[in-house]
Amino acid sequence: MNKKIGFGIGGLVVLFLLWRVFNLIYSGQSGVGQRSGPPPVAVEIDSVRHGYLSETRQLTGTVFPQYKYVVAPKVSGRVMKLYKRIGDWVKDGEVVARIDDAEYEQSVIEAEANLNIALASLAEAETQFDLARQDLERVRSLQSKGIASSSELDAALSNYTAQESRYQLAQAQVDQRRAALKSAQIRLSYTVLTASKPGFVGERFVDEGALLAPNTAVISIVGIDSVIVRTTIIERDYGYIRVGQPAQVRVDAYREKVFHGLVSRIAPLLQENARVAEMEVEVTNPTRLLKPGMFTRVNVQTAERENTQFVPSRALVRRGSETGIYLVNPQVKLARYVSVETGIVSSDYTEIISPELDTWVVTLGQHLLDDGSPVILPEMTEANQPERAS
Repeated sequence: MNKKIGFGIGGLVVLFLLWRVFNLIYSGQSGVGQRSGPPPVAVEIDSVRHGYLSETRQLTGTVFPQYKYVVAPKVSGRVMKLYKRIGDWVKDGEVVARIDDAEYEQSVIEAEANLNIALASLAEAETQFDLARQDLERVRSLQSKGIASSSELDAALSNYTAQESRYQLAQAQVDQRRAALKSAQIRLSYTVLTASKPGFVGERFVDEGALLAPNTAVISIVGIDSVIVRTTIIERDYGYIRVGQPAQVRVDAYREKVFHGLVSRIAPLLQENARVAEMEVEVTNPTRLLKPGMFTRVNVQTAERENTQFVPSRALVRRGSETGIYLVNPQVKLARYVSVETGIVSSDYTEIISPELDTWVVTLGQHLLDDGSPVILPEMTEANQPERAS
């Protein structure tokens, strides 16, 4: 009985082993047939577009005023009145501060008095000079008639010469006193501080009552009807940027607003330590929203095409020094590699100069593809198909 049970168990084991061998052989043959080609790759595709495209270079910079100057006295004195504070608007020629002028007014009065004295001396000298001239003419007339002697003529001539010198000296003294008066008046005018250009008060350095030395800063004034954005260009971009190219400026204070300007100046040299060149962009600022010191992001438009062919930049692949893309026909579902010549590049798109493209391009998964690879496309309906740009 035990032998029969043993033979039964052994038979079942042999049958199980035979079934496993048969199953492995059958599965292996089926697998060889299924793996006869490369597996399909899931990809995303997009359309080839035609239309306007521009190329930009992205830079960062800082806003500077169109002009900035400091109002400072040319003479010493105490600030008696300061009319402007930070942020106030100042007109051209408007008085912004006054310095104690008592001493300078007194200097003007003294200079006027000295001038009057000099004018009186000039009048006296002129009278004496006229008398000496008349006397000389009289003596000469008498001598011609034989009445006056030579000694009398010499005395008259000597007196005339002396009075002429005195008169000339008086004239010089008058000129000197007039110059002194003018200087005193100028120093007096320096006690009134005025704006030489219109603008806003950017900084206020002193308060009323402060004792100032000459050239001590009182306030600074900035003009921001237009501003200068200063930035730097790296060596790689230097050859693409030119004076007159349009630029778009953005600041963090007004994230949704774009300010338009033009490249106004480019330095003719690169700094050796950083290999960058300075550049200025002039931006009109009629709303005066841009303020000096703001951090900016600058996009300079270096090229544009009115009607060109372009694809999403993420579709491009590189094979060594060659650039190409994968094209897909949704009906065939096979990827086809095409080498392309690229042109200008925007933030999202790249111009394809050649060849002409007439189908879809792979934008995701292309790095897993080879020429002729099968692909799995996302389910496309009329509602979610990529649109072709005509």
